[in-house]
Amino acid sequence: QVQLVETGGGLVQAGGSLRLSCAASGSIFRINAMGWYRQGPGKQRELVATITSGGITNYSDSVKGQFTISRDNAKKTVYLQMNSLKPEDTAVYFCNANIIPLYRSTPVVYWGQGTQVTVSS
Repeated sequence: QVQLVETGGGLVQAGGSLRLSCAASGSIFRINAMGWYRQGPGKQRELVATITSGGITNYSDSVKGQFTISRDNAKKTVYLQMNSLKPEDTAVYFCNANIIPLYRSTPVVYWGQGTQVTVSS
């Protein structure tokens, strides 16, 4: 079994910062790309940022320069540092990872349960 568990969400005032973490656990052979997505009220889930196992990052235009994605491969954890938060950043943030489990030879995409981020004006 493979699990992704997010932590770090909460309520913050506009202009504030939050750091999200997502730890992978279970029967893992290899973790490829990891990423963060979000789903705001009444909106579709959208890509926020991704990072490869080698550290190459990609950001949506809406968060470029505001959010920073990073990962610690030894801890099997991906982070999302969110600065200068705005009310429009309010959403449930989901962790995503492309993982090869020990019992498979092909990768599987896993999702975390989501963590709520609320930015008040």
